[in-house]
Amino acid sequence: MYGYIKGVVKKITPEHLIIENNDIGYLIKSPTPYDYKIDDLVTLYTYLHVREDIFMLYGFKDETTLNLFLKLIDVKGIGPKSALSIVAYDDTNRIVSAIETGDAKYLTRFPGIGNKSSQQIILDLKGKLAKDDSFDVNINDSSKDVYEALRALGYNQTEIKRAIKNIDTNKDTNEALKDALAYMLK
Repeated sequence: MYGYIKGVVKKITPEHLIIENNDIGYLIKSPTPYDYKIDDLVTLYTYLHVREDIFMLYGFKDETTLNLFLKLIDVKGIGPKSALSIVAYDDTNRIVSAIETGDAKYLTRFPGIGNKSSQQIILDLKGKLAKDDSFDVNINDSSKDVYEALRALGYNQTEIKRAIKNIDTNKDTNEALKDALAYMLK
């Protein structure tokens, strides 16, 4: 219903922000409300969660975080509260990487996520996030040679991007390529 809301931060609490836009104050649950300051002009990408007894607006600093949140709430047993706690505590690329590599132990460190929930997240989302362009890795100048070498070796784009996300591309090209191959052969 709402793609994003652009407005001025009027109030900050541990759980939400109030954003004023055209003399209307929108109460928006945010994973990181203290990243903002009073009277800052902000744009929050939003999701309206509707149940029979509640209408709650969730807001995120970027579309990537919003997309991860939306994927997480589609997982059986994961609601908006749990999904919000996951995206609040870590970088989206690290979370996606943990899901793609099947790191259930990493996912259990988030509040409200136990062993069963972490396994369900991996089961439902593994392989789907790497194909999603919103979780795409940028191929920059330092990783371009590694990307091209791996393409020449016959790896597909999804495998290459997953490997590049998990290596240090600032190393010498040969070293970065060795790290990428070692990652792929795990």
